[in-house]
Amino acid sequence: MARRFLTGFDPDKLDLVQTDFLVVGSGIAGLFTSLKASDYGAVTVLTKQGTRDSNTDLAQGGIAVALDEQDSPGLHQEDTLLAGAGLCDASVVEILVNEGPARVGELIRMGADFDKVEGSIIFTREAAHSHARIIHASDATGNEIQRTLVQQCQQTANITVFENIVVLDILTNHQGRCIGVLGIDRLTGRLALYLARITVLATGGAGRLYQHTTNPSIATGDGVAAAYRAGCRLMDLEFVQFHPTALCLAHAPRFLISEAVRGEGGVLINERGERFMPRYHDRAELAPRDVVARAIWQERQEGNVYLDATHLGAERVRRRFPSITRNCLAYGIDIATQPIPVAPAAHYTMGGIKTDRWGRTTLPGLYACGEAACNGVHGANRLASNSLLDGMVFGDRIVRSCMEVWKDTPFWERKHIAVGENTEEKEAEQVQGWSPEDGYQSLPERGILPFTTEAIEELVEVKATICGLQKVMWDQVGLVRNASGLARAVNWLVTAEKQLPLEIKEVVQAETANLVLLGRLVATAAWLRRESRGAHYRTDYPASREQEWRQHIVIQKQIH
Repeated sequence: MARRFLTGFDPDKLDLVQTDFLVVGSGIAGLFTSLKASDYGAVTVLTKQGTRDSNTDLAQGGIAVALDEQDSPGLHQEDTLLAGAGLCDASVVEILVNEGPARVGELIRMGADFDKVEGSIIFTREAAHSHARIIHASDATGNEIQRTLVQQCQQTANITVFENIVVLDILTNHQGRCIGVLGIDRLTGRLALYLARITVLATGGAGRLYQHTTNPSIATGDGVAAAYRAGCRLMDLEFVQFHPTALCLAHAPRFLISEAVRGEGGVLINERGERFMPRYHDRAELAPRDVVARAIWQERQEGNVYLDATHLGAERVRRRFPSITRNCLAYGIDIATQPIPVAPAAHYTMGGIKTDRWGRTTLPGLYACGEAACNGVHGANRLASNSLLDGMVFGDRIVRSCMEVWKDTPFWERKHIAVGENTEEKEAEQVQGWSPEDGYQSLPERGILPFTTEAIEELVEVKATICGLQKVMWDQVGLVRNASGLARAVNWLVTAEKQLPLEIKEVVQAETANLVLLGRLVATAAWLRRESRGAHYRTDYPASREQEWRQHIVIQKQIH
């Protein structure tokens, strides 16, 4: 159902940039990868807005890493596997926790300044962690990391950054190898070719699929959608993490209230002032994110829910959480003296472009890391503060895996680009067996999905707008799901997809097309997984079904 290219183009008429390494994205995954690659060749970075604009810059809590002498990579691995609800790849998690300390050490040597007491780094604890292992820079850790990496890139001669460039599609040669991307300048609308020996997608997730999200406006899944159109396999799309605590005021955006507030002792109370999390989990406020988010959803059926940190002391709260204090004050909430009204919001996509443990996608020449990638490290529910570590560890591994390969790869030219016909293709849904030797199997009972137009008759006229899509996704493919709602969502999205313009001329049209495509794939994967596991909860299948569903749903376009 998805076309190959969002827009037609003539390679001979477009500007051309050639490079050794092309990195798309300027968050922690993209910039860390770029710095590593710059030791070996010329690096070109494409970023959708400014170099500082990313999900990384908004990250509050910190980086989970086993550096404390009372902690260990083994314990970190255990916590990650437990949070992942049976779908983590244990070998990939082992890589994360064992290589993570060295990558964090590099970040510190680059100049990242984390909170310390008498020269020693402070560790805090977050949900589902058995030990205090989160390092942070007050409640603006991501901002400090972004500052450090941007400064390093600006000082590195081998790195060139192009701002305001949105990836439209992946370019391949006639042998089916990735050779770069087609980009559009968001300010001028001009198309350009960016050709590279090695292409890395670090474009982040798609939080903007949902009406309520902690993600910035740029998080529209552009890289994941482009990879799909080029034939890459996508995996685990049904697993979308909803952060339990985002500011919930009618006149305010869903600003993230860091997990660290609960890690420092903040408690959740309902409309009656009762602390309720001990009724839902033995770790109370420090239960896995999916458990806390659904508990808040349940309590909100009877009234508002609040995160209360007032008992921690005003001075401590304001010192530890200056950014949260400042942002909440702008909306009339003093978190040192008032409970914060909170509700879940879409926060992180566990699924994405399927990669191996070296960041290789199923398309030769194309790599992916960070939130855009799915290598099995997060499973069905990401452990708090593992995402920043993930971006560094697997960005580093991408560069190590292709140190020799890129030297034997030619500089690609216009004549190598396979344009082809912009035809629509079918999708194939597959289940990856838990045992690696099982390979890929056809999904039982897959056939033609039994979606009918009856499900969308209640909805207002279908229009392929981002606002309309976000409402459908929030209502039907959100924190709590069921078969009828998911079928309704798929029908709406299929209809919306057919209404998209044949030629994409503007960035907002491209973002809409990408979100409609990914929304349909997320809803389809959620409909296919007939159980509840981690962040995926279905009221019609409320239990985990270990025998049938301890496996991954993989979706790929059939390209003929």
